[in-house]
Amino acid sequence: MPQNEFNCPQPFPSCSWIAEGLARFISVLGPELQKLNVDVFFGTMERPNEKLVDVALLDPKAGKYIKGAGFQWAGKRAIVGIHRRYPELKLYQTEQECGDGKNDWRYCRYAWTLLKRFLKNGVSAYHYWNIALKKGGVSRWGWAQNSLVTVDAAARTYRYNYEYYLLKHIRHFVKPGARRLDAFTLTGYENLLAFVNPDETVVILMQNDLGQELPVRIKVGEKGDWRYLGSRFIQYICGSGVTHTFVRSLQKINPDSLLS
Repeated sequence: MPQNEFNCPQPFPSCSWIAEGLARFISVLGPELQKLNVDVFFGTMERPNEKLVDVALLDPKAGKYIKGAGFQWAGKRAIVGIHRRYPELKLYQTEQECGDGKNDWRYCRYAWTLLKRFLKNGVSAYHYWNIALKKGGVSRWGWAQNSLVTVDAAARTYRYNYEYYLLKHIRHFVKPGARRLDAFTLTGYENLLAFVNPDETVVILMQNDLGQELPVRIKVGEKGDWRYLGSRFIQYICGSGVTHTFVRSLQKINPDSLLS
């Protein structure tokens, strides 16, 4: 990707482009990277205006070199139209929104909504921003942000945050090469993601955002089963046909209890 957030003048080192200028640059960069067998992705796209992406994709000198596109932040509103009009284009989510440094359950639930939104709009990669930050979560330019791991340098300890467990559990069940499945609902419950792994195991990830248990009936192929989603849980249901079903839950735990 030739330029991160090309349409934004940033407080940190960056380079702003108009869409036409970036397209011209890609037309020059593309053949040079092609000699090295390196693909060009457009991005990263942080604006909701999908026409900014169209400029390069429809440019005959630039578009032929673009093998994919990366979207983040407000780009989540642009990816919808791009995926619809260019269904074969490889798409990445390139940076999860950074949060506010609190690393709380509230933001973990928001991260889940972001994950759903991007995956349902065709991304094949989802990237988190900060792997680890010191306690307080302040980035190098003074912005309090979330991280997967919080480090207490004074105490020489660390803790895994809610979003770490969200991604860890998904990654545990959803294997490389998995394909997302569309799910059909008769009752309006759409707070879920479903995948089929290369071994044909079906994985269903569901969230109950209510303050009480939620009964749901899940049907995969000809097999159906009732489940009760715990209050404010994210549950992972994994099975291969009629043989077995596993359930894992990410509860509202206290991260302070996870200090190592």
